[in-house]
Amino acid sequence: MDVYFTITTILVVLSALFGYINVRFLKLPNTIGLMFITIVFTLVVFALSYFDSTLLDAEKFIIKQINFRTVLLDVMLSFLLFAGALHTNFQQLKIQRWPVLVFSTFGVLVSTFLVGSAVFLLLKLIGLEISFIYCLLFGALISPTDPIAVLGILKKSGVPKKLETKIVGESLFNDGVGVVVFLTIFQIASLGADELTAFDVFQLFGKEVLGGILLGGFLGWITYRLMKSINDYDIEVIITLATVMGGTVIAHKLHLSAPLAMVTAGLIVGNDTVREVSMSEITEAYVDKFWELIDILLNTILFVLIGMEILVLTFETEYILAGIITIPIVLLCRYLSLLLPINLFKKKLDFVPKTNLIMTWGGLRGGISIALALGLTEAMQRDLFLVITYIVVVFSILVQGLTIGNLVKRIEK
Repeated sequence: MDVYFTITTILVVLSALFGYINVRFLKLPNTIGLMFITIVFTLVVFALSYFDSTLLDAEKFIIKQINFRTVLLDVMLSFLLFAGALHTNFQQLKIQRWPVLVFSTFGVLVSTFLVGSAVFLLLKLIGLEISFIYCLLFGALISPTDPIAVLGILKKSGVPKKLETKIVGESLFNDGVGVVVFLTIFQIASLGADELTAFDVFQLFGKEVLGGILLGGFLGWITYRLMKSINDYDIEVIITLATVMGGTVIAHKLHLSAPLAMVTAGLIVGNDTVREVSMSEITEAYVDKFWELIDILLNTILFVLIGMEILVLTFETEYILAGIITIPIVLLCRYLSLLLPINLFKKKLDFVPKTNLIMTWGGLRGGISIALALGLTEAMQRDLFLVITYIVVVFSILVQGLTIGNLVKRIEK
């Protein structure tokens, strides 16, 4: 039997088992529960390995066979972002478009440089001499908030709709922008600043971002036209699936941002006006249920994988210390990066009280950050930044994710 089919089967079985345990006993949001159970499971496997290493060897084999960066960034992310955008309130997003745009571009860039500079100084203080450009790379990979983690948790946190739209909208777009910022800095770090001109950087950034959005707009329009011309829910569901799969392949071939293309296409297809004109009630129900199922399945597999990634970490005391100290640094830098955009739009768009605080605590990090950290080379201090990233992500999902609801309730009182 094919090894990849076997590994996929094991991951789906574990996802179902851990999901059942969470729903039946822990009753945590799925994102948090699955990750928590997987980490506990992996630690138990570690403990058992002192007596029998069979389970640990099997888990290590699974992790070694999976290129997490490729699986998430090149495959899963397109499906997850399309599903998330499809169910985003387009009218609210339209009202909040300017803050969302500024949060997901200006906010990511400012956060990248703030985190990079602060981590550069922090590592110096604890005796780790790391090049500034590599610290900037870390700033780029940790700055985007993860829509996959955010969407799942905010639904159960009671966040006001206006604010939820800002956080979700920002998360949907800023991971695409964040990936492009990361790739741009990665190019500079790999080739050297001397070999890249400012025009090269602008061209790479502009082509990926604008090209991705234009491609997504075109795909969304084609999908709308095709669905409008027929009335067959089976084929219409398949058309949406073809949009995501075909669009992702085209984006990669043309070197455009697939995440931004899928977000744009999803927002167009999910728009209420487009739905009314192109989908019957039964088609709308089937399309929504299909993409909800895809979203849940891939989410469960993703967070089981994140929990298992603990096996690829290099546990050095300095690395763990750096990771723990980086948690407040990342939160503070996010708070500062949102100050200007929030003050700019506060009066015009009637922001809820303590918007910055809720957006800082509700801006969760997830699989995208880990996937990008795994893409670093050894020369870029991959082991160090992977440990720091993992610690920030685990804190973000388990601690911030579990407490964001309580924070919102306290502020509303």
